[in-house]
Amino acid sequence: MKKKIAALLTVVLVAALLINNFSSSSATSYSSITSDSIRKKEEEIKKAEEERKALQNSLTNAQNIKKQLEAEKKDLKNYIAQLDMKLQEIQDNITRLNEQIAQKEIDIARTQEELARAREIEAAQYDAMVHRIQYIYEQGDATYWEVIFSGESVADILTKMVYMERIAAYDKEQLNEFILNRQLIELTEQQLLEEMALLEETREGVLAEEAAMEELIQAKQQTIREYESNIANKDQAIKDYEADIRERNEIVQALEAAIAEEKKKILEANGSLLSYDGGKFKWPVASYTRISSEFGTRPDPILGIDKFHSGIDLAAPNGTAIFAAYDGKVVAASYSNSMGNYIMIDHGDSLYTIYMHASKLYVKTGDIVVRGETIAAVGSTGRSTGPHLHFSVRLNGEYVSPWNYLSK
Repeated sequence: MKKKIAALLTVVLVAALLINNFSSSSATSYSSITSDSIRKKEEEIKKAEEERKALQNSLTNAQNIKKQLEAEKKDLKNYIAQLDMKLQEIQDNITRLNEQIAQKEIDIARTQEELARAREIEAAQYDAMVHRIQYIYEQGDATYWEVIFSGESVADILTKMVYMERIAAYDKEQLNEFILNRQLIELTEQQLLEEMALLEETREGVLAEEAAMEELIQAKQQTIREYESNIANKDQAIKDYEADIRERNEIVQALEAAIAEEKKKILEANGSLLSYDGGKFKWPVASYTRISSEFGTRPDPILGIDKFHSGIDLAAPNGTAIFAAYDGKVVAASYSNSMGNYIMIDHGDSLYTIYMHASKLYVKTGDIVVRGETIAAVGSTGRSTGPHLHFSVRLNGEYVSPWNYLSK
């Protein structure tokens, strides 16, 4: 009998050590769950709840913006500038929300992994406890005393008492870890639900911001058309159009003059300059090829005058990628009331490309870009009545047909 009990005790001790090793290697320890994991889960749940509240407060109210800008319509130039600022804020918010979506998808994947790991640990803990309880039930209450008094000496009895106390302490610790891991599972499940709800609301937020942007662009389009079609404004509208053309030309010509002076200094210093090698330009807008307005002079149906269109308009949804048509140096990445957000690239040999009305610019003055690099996003900033890219090419100080360099 003594040998049998001693053998069983050895089995229990070995099993306890094995289970303890498993818990240490594959699960969060008892103290770690108490002080770190559970507290961290509670903080993450609270953070997700706060992010959901903040999300609703960050969305744009297009109706309020239109009311705020109503008085500005008397000064069309100022109205366009103010509205473009609001459109830029919305675009920045959309970018921020999309970044949050990407990060939240990563967070959810990590939380799902944590939940799966915690459930595996719970299953192992449960299985170990079932075997332990089964053993206790089969041996009965007499086991403790039989083991203690099976000792052949006082020292042996004391040693067995220490073993039994360790087993009892281990049983208690395993139960506590099981309870704490169950609590961690419940918090992780709650966190996962909260994160998934936040992800869905953020996606809805992006759609709401895009709708707000579209609403404001339409309001801008209507205001410009109403202004230009009003007979009382016709003379002023013609003057505004001519002023826009002068503004564009003055900006571009000033840039070309500054670049020419810079190139002269470079040539005097080391003779190294950009040079266009004659290659074909890349189509400057991703996925879209519809031309909404061609290059050249044509009568304007509203103003009743001949208008020179200095490039081609490529119709595309707001946010569509704009590419650098060819290798070169960004000599301007700025905003004007007429061109909106625009970029000008020097390709060498007095050849330039200009990209107007962008919703967002991804490059800055001085950057070197390569053919096909994304430099901006399609928008409707400046004197524009809808999302598109106005793409111009200048050679030796004059606008030339982009079709001399483009191929669809």
